[in-house]
Amino acid sequence: MFSPEQENISPSTTSTKAPVKYGEIIVLGYNGSLPNGDRGRRKSRFALSRRLKANGVRPSTVHVTCTPQAAKAISNKDQHSISYTLSRAQTVVVEYTSDSNTDMFQIGRSTESPIDFVVTDTVAGSQSNADTQSVQSTISRFACRIMCQRTPPHTARIYAAGFDSSRNIFLGEKAAKWKTCDGQMDGLTTNGVLVMHPRHGFTEDSKPGVWREISVCGNVFTLRETRSAQQPGKMVETEIHELVDGSLIDLCGATLLWRTAEGLSRTPTIKHLEALRQEINAARPQCPVGFNTLAFPSMRRKDTPDEKQPWVYLQCGHVHGYHNWGGHRDRTDPDREEPGRQVGLSRECPMCRARGPYVPLWLGCEASFYLDTAPPTHAFAPCGHVCSEKTAAFWSQIPLPHGTHTFHAACPFCAQQLSGEQGYVRLIFQGPLD
Repeated sequence: MFSPEQENISPSTTSTKAPVKYGEIIVLGYNGSLPNGDRGRRKSRFALSRRLKANGVRPSTVHVTCTPQAAKAISNKDQHSISYTLSRAQTVVVEYTSDSNTDMFQIGRSTESPIDFVVTDTVAGSQSNADTQSVQSTISRFACRIMCQRTPPHTARIYAAGFDSSRNIFLGEKAAKWKTCDGQMDGLTTNGVLVMHPRHGFTEDSKPGVWREISVCGNVFTLRETRSAQQPGKMVETEIHELVDGSLIDLCGATLLWRTAEGLSRTPTIKHLEALRQEINAARPQCPVGFNTLAFPSMRRKDTPDEKQPWVYLQCGHVHGYHNWGGHRDRTDPDREEPGRQVGLSRECPMCRARGPYVPLWLGCEASFYLDTAPPTHAFAPCGHVCSEKTAAFWSQIPLPHGTHTFHAACPFCAQQLSGEQGYVRLIFQGPLD
């Protein structure tokens, strides 16, 4: 069952005019869909469109001092509220009132009705939902909320934490919280909501931005010493919580990409990517050793290699057909292993004698991750996902949060940590001899 808020997005079937789209949220690590397919609110991408009726909220009455019992009575009213528990004897409750100028969308791990977009932990390289079920989730059940302005320019603003089924947000005694200089309350969620805005937008000139943490009230802070530390970072007063095309949102277990409607209009379509696939195959690339013709499989088949599948030596970029010879056990330097490489095993390229991982190539099918419409000429290492050069260069520079303490670059199509000097390689195809 969907909540009234979710059913409230105007379908194009009831109107001659399609609803206004604010943008889309895409989960990093999936190549066009979830491993077992998209279902209901659990999917790899989610469109945010103007609702038939506004469901946004804004802060109104503040109850400064009251006992937890009184706070519970206030929170039980048929309206949204945020409770800040300062001690066993004192709780501050901020009531929220309806805002007819905004639409609210909530994201989290919970499958309860207030959540519009259900997100679970992304496991690098997982081929089925079963791969993720044994992982203890670090994503909050009600992780964050996005408020979109119903009128142009449809600004989207992000806030940590989402309202539960009782329309409440509770920050307990252990949660990081404080009173601001103007007397308002604010706080952070347990593992936090991090945001990074790329410099120069999501374009061919994009460069990595700086990761920041967003508070419950939408203020911007530097990162805490550790993900769940009690002490907040420093407030960054010169920055705001507005999302821009290409903003990354990390929920400590899954990273989301925000694309505006305008940005998506400049992004290659699935039809365009399919045309590029057919163009590559029409050139009849050949294995330089077996002389058999290679072909990228249909975009629907993106996890099982077939007999014509192109394979690449990641050390040099030479593209071949599959063969099972050329393997070497490197006993002289067992510590040279790279992430994603089989322990102690390397392949020697018959063209240039370079040794390194040998993997099948897969087209990147999630168009929203592309920075341009150029041909797919480069592959990420060690996974073999293929995209344009500018796209590969951009994602190889982005430090994505990993776990609760570290950052590393990863392939956007499968979330595998990148390896090698650059994290990607230029593909060298051999054309037909005739």
